[in-house]
Amino acid sequence: MNFDLNSEQAQWRDRVRAFVQDRIKPNETRYRLEQAEGPRWKVLPVIELLKSEARDAGLWNLFMPPSPKGAPEQPGFAFDGPGLSNLQYALCAEEMGRIGWSSEVFNCSAPDSGNMEVLHRYGTPGQRERWLKPLMGGDILSAFLMTEPAVASSDATNIETDIRRNGDHYVINGRKWWSSGAGDPRCKIAVVLGKSDRAAPRHLQQSMILMPMATPGVRMVRHLEVFGYDDAPHGHMEIELTDVRVPAENIVLGDGRGFEIAQGRLGPGRIHHCMRAIGSAEEALGKMVSGCWTARLSASV
Repeated sequence: MNFDLNSEQAQWRDRVRAFVQDRIKPNETRYRLEQAEGPRWKVLPVIELLKSEARDAGLWNLFMPPSPKGAPEQPGFAFDGPGLSNLQYALCAEEMGRIGWSSEVFNCSAPDSGNMEVLHRYGTPGQRERWLKPLMGGDILSAFLMTEPAVASSDATNIETDIRRNGDHYVINGRKWWSSGAGDPRCKIAVVLGKSDRAAPRHLQQSMILMPMATPGVRMVRHLEVFGYDDAPHGHMEIELTDVRVPAENIVLGDGRGFEIAQGRLGPGRIHHCMRAIGSAEEALGKMVSGCWTARLSASV
């Protein structure tokens, strides 16, 4: 197989690589200091500064794919991405993975990138105007509420959260956890997966709905730690949903389309995550090798 990059693939990778090296890495200490000051769940000024620089450099919304063939015409926003292919973006994600928080600088962090893809591919014009536009501008953040504590959530058909139609609204009841991004104060909207028709065929029981985080009945139960880390200000939260009423127009694509949407969201998302993980591993390996050589040189002196 030929793994050589063409000029366009190399160009985007190298632009991201240079920005990470020249602007993000020199600010790692500032990031840690700002995170250590005051409350854990807050907006860090260094992130907002670097976001502005990345946007001005044209390194913004790089994950946003071209509109799929046959899809309805998408509105043009001021911060549209360059329309990279999955392969082109994968190389950029690898470079972003070298610094754990750098994806947000390019407005390419999860779960926002996946949520934006959902709205881009499946949202109505009103949904895209209300939520996709500020997400693409980096003005707000979002969460994706799928995983539940009582079921094996790797299979989306197991999800038990109830999404029930009630007049001009849907009423949501359930408990979610590992809801990444929900701890950030800028998180304003969540994409929620639940069951709307338990009598339908197995893969048509689920729906996705847009739930504003400020809706009554949404309660943050706790933040969850991974190996002792809380990943603030991003966070992974356990959330209780009790009689949460959202307008019927917030349903995505239609009743019973939730599993279908989840599959469309999953493919690019796995590629993004895997390539960031590879970048992180490469960075760790490089530091280990450098440390070994330093130790050997010191021992030989």
